[in-house]
Amino acid sequence: MKQQFSNKALSALLCGAVIFGSISNALAQSSQSTVIVSGSRFEENLNEVPANVQVITRDEIAESSSTNIPDILSQIGGLNVRNTTGGQLNLGATIDMGGYGPTANNTTLILVDGQRINPIDSSSVSWESIPLDSINRIEILHGGASVQYGNGAIGGVINIITNGGKKNLNQVSTSYGSFNTLVNNAIFRNTIDQTTVQLSANTSNTNGWRQNSAANAYAFDAKVTQALGGRDNVYADAFYSYSNQQNPGGVVGQVGQGNPQSAKFNNIGSGTGVYNTGVRAGVAKELSSIFNLEIDGFYSNKNTFFTQPYYSTDASGVGSDPAISPSFTKYQGWQANFSPRIKGDFDSFGTSILGYEFNKASQSSNGTFSSVMNQAGQAQYAAVNPLQSEAYASLYNQSIYFIERVPVTKGIELNGGYRYQTQSATTNGISIWSGASSDSKTYSANAGDVAINFKYLEGQRVYVKWNQSYRFPNVDEFWGWSTNGGQAFGGILKPQTAQTYEIGGNWQVLKSNLTASIFTSVSQNEILYNPATFINSNSPYDINRNGAIFNVLSALTSQLSAGVGGTVQHATYASGPYQNQSIAQVPNLLLNARATYTLTSNLSFGGVINYVGSQHYDATPTYYSSLAVMSSYTVADIYANYKLGNWETRVTVKNVGNSQYSTYGGYGYVTGPNGNNANNYYYYPNDPRSIYISAKYNFN
Repeated sequence: MKQQFSNKALSALLCGAVIFGSISNALAQSSQSTVIVSGSRFEENLNEVPANVQVITRDEIAESSSTNIPDILSQIGGLNVRNTTGGQLNLGATIDMGGYGPTANNTTLILVDGQRINPIDSSSVSWESIPLDSINRIEILHGGASVQYGNGAIGGVINIITNGGKKNLNQVSTSYGSFNTLVNNAIFRNTIDQTTVQLSANTSNTNGWRQNSAANAYAFDAKVTQALGGRDNVYADAFYSYSNQQNPGGVVGQVGQGNPQSAKFNNIGSGTGVYNTGVRAGVAKELSSIFNLEIDGFYSNKNTFFTQPYYSTDASGVGSDPAISPSFTKYQGWQANFSPRIKGDFDSFGTSILGYEFNKASQSSNGTFSSVMNQAGQAQYAAVNPLQSEAYASLYNQSIYFIERVPVTKGIELNGGYRYQTQSATTNGISIWSGASSDSKTYSANAGDVAINFKYLEGQRVYVKWNQSYRFPNVDEFWGWSTNGGQAFGGILKPQTAQTYEIGGNWQVLKSNLTASIFTSVSQNEILYNPATFINSNSPYDINRNGAIFNVLSALTSQLSAGVGGTVQHATYASGPYQNQSIAQVPNLLLNARATYTLTSNLSFGGVINYVGSQHYDATPTYYSSLAVMSSYTVADIYANYKLGNWETRVTVKNVGNSQYSTYGGYGYVTGPNGNNANNYYYYPNDPRSIYISAKYNFN
């Protein structure tokens, strides 16, 4: 694999950013007056939250080289982002917080205005459903947060805030560049008296760099906020999104081998379409000088269509062991949530929060299989007529939680909380592999945290924290998938839990801001896929995760600002036959540096560089000792920005060093053109260097 940036160059850039940070003013987002909501679900000062929280501001988003949310989280947030399709639109991206590797999609909770948007299956978040211009800020909370948010908040929480306040904002933008990629954004937000109306939309299209990798996405969001005096307000938000993405599949071999532009032979013509609609609503009401009430809820409906024409052709039956897989699969599901909570502010006696959450969801799937023929011309699985697989699952969740903050002495606060959640799951289905199956179970899980927050000087604080968080299995984790495509039913699994010990803090040193934390955690009943049984199961072996996270933000002068961040992490089996073996797809080192320089009031330049260390291919741990590792990679973007009146233009070069890299690779059964299966490496290549020209017009 080509490496376009030497380790010396990377070190020089990172050291330079650290030097900037040690002698400069803190950026505005790091001000101790910054207000966030992710720590307790109520507005609070960032300095009062005993957790590692990073805030990405609207200005940082506007100044970045990114055109989608996963890019922003990678380049500004320094998070580990993986994608099995590559592409400039970053549809289907997975964010890994905490080092959970292949299951990271299920352990990082994604919120919009405090309300979850993670699907109930293991598919990716519909990032395209959130127009970029609608975002006011993004709050990144590292570490477990199931007390506040319940299921799935094990590795961390990403809260995308679209409440833009009363400031009018009316602008349109367009970007065009490599691979015939066109991205358009628009936002119109105006306040009349106490009513704020916000309309935002996005269209994105690309031909893709690889064969069979074209994609398009469309999103629209309409939000109305009514101020009722003081802190009181009510809002309603309706959204719609659609995406249609071709699936090029993996490239056989280790990263850098084969032809990265070619689609896998049996992926030609395959694609995924997603429709996502819903509404969100909420109200905040001051009940008295002590008590405040907030209620929010949402309803969403998601339909996914997956096609794979190869398995409808005669070619799919070639070989001694013909492959079988759905030619067409349809997923239909809905989810509803209702969450009231009340906060009591008792001044010197602290604050108390009591909340309740109700969630109900269901999903059905229908897969149509091809009539695969063997070499003798006889139909395989002839007993099943028609060749079809159906499954249905429903979930019913209830939980109650409380959060307490108690001042102990001047500058020292004791924080704690507890949540109890129950989930009733029901499944039934029929497949060509396991026949009819059904199950119904109710499990419960507990979350808790205790922390001491010590603000010993203005702008200086440290905290010590213990946390337990959990996740229940996704509905598709009740089933597995065999090497020849049939479903295998494994039953409803127990919830996974993790306990974490953490120490960290915020420091303003020499007028710059540093946020850092170190953590160690142990996970029980981790939900993992077992290739030996073709099903998902609760691991009988504990898994340890240890690491450190830091982020420095600064502005050297009124013209130059810079930042640097990093994550050092290690995830291993704590016991059993794989003791001390690393978890796949968890790089031990992530580094990020970014800088912006304003030459004149009209002209500015910027850049970002990300380094991701080596990691194991996704594979069963029985192979680890003999497998190679995915090489580290470095990717950098640069841009130049020019403003004139209401116009703003930008030239962006992404992957300026033209690195050949992959964010995801694996090892396992790979189907070859001859119809035979064999163990082999495979990877999903990311795009090479690309150039974009953007223009934005502000009507204000």
